[in-house]
Amino acid sequence: MPIKAVLFDMDGVLLDAKEWHYEALNKALELKGFPPISRQDHLTTYDGLPTAVKLRRHLPDISEEKRKEINALKQDLVLEIAGRLCKQNPLHVEVLSALKQKGYFLAVCSNSIRHFVDEMMIKTQLKPYLDFFLSNQDVSTPKPNPEIYQTAIKRLGLNPQEVVICEDNPHGLAAARASGAHVFQVNTVNDVCYKNLKSFIEKLNGGNTYENRQTKSHGKRLVRGKLYAHGTQHK
Repeated sequence: MPIKAVLFDMDGVLLDAKEWHYEALNKALELKGFPPISRQDHLTTYDGLPTAVKLRRHLPDISEEKRKEINALKQDLVLEIAGRLCKQNPLHVEVLSALKQKGYFLAVCSNSIRHFVDEMMIKTQLKPYLDFFLSNQDVSTPKPNPEIYQTAIKRLGLNPQEVVICEDNPHGLAAARASGAHVFQVNTVNDVCYKNLKSFIEKLNGGNTYENRQTKSHGKRLVRGKLYAHGTQHK
């Protein structure tokens, strides 16, 4: 069964943003008068989880309203950091462009909020290559639950064995594996390059390179479950 789609986590896969989230959340906690999350806890427990989940675990005894205030401040702070530090990675532009030209469906499935995913995909100039993206606001249960990947696979109308998922942290890897798809494990954002993914996919395909010629010949792509002409932008 040939691979027809590649799904990407964002933070740690297409965006070197782990430190941004850690810095922004601890700054928000400090400004609101609460203790920070230690780096050890961040690396072993919290990495890859949505901010709302981190706050429920870190501050279980405060009100949900107060946690929402901290979360909102954190989102403002991480966008400010991203505005200064986010930049295009040529390796990622190359791999998404090449895969798209061969007719693979491409999507991002992130535990970040929708607005942050959208902004980062614009800043990294990767959004034009995506058929759609899903955030933690598009599912009822975030990673490590596989719902976000199951939703994306269903939207594409594919079997999980036709899909490769690129993930890095334990929560995301657990979600990817539970979806039934093939998993490309990422150690650093530079692992996500055309050479590596091409080799991984060709091994799964028995040495053959898949090309979705129907998609290419009709000039169509799938966006939120519908077919549109290439160049359609998300709104």
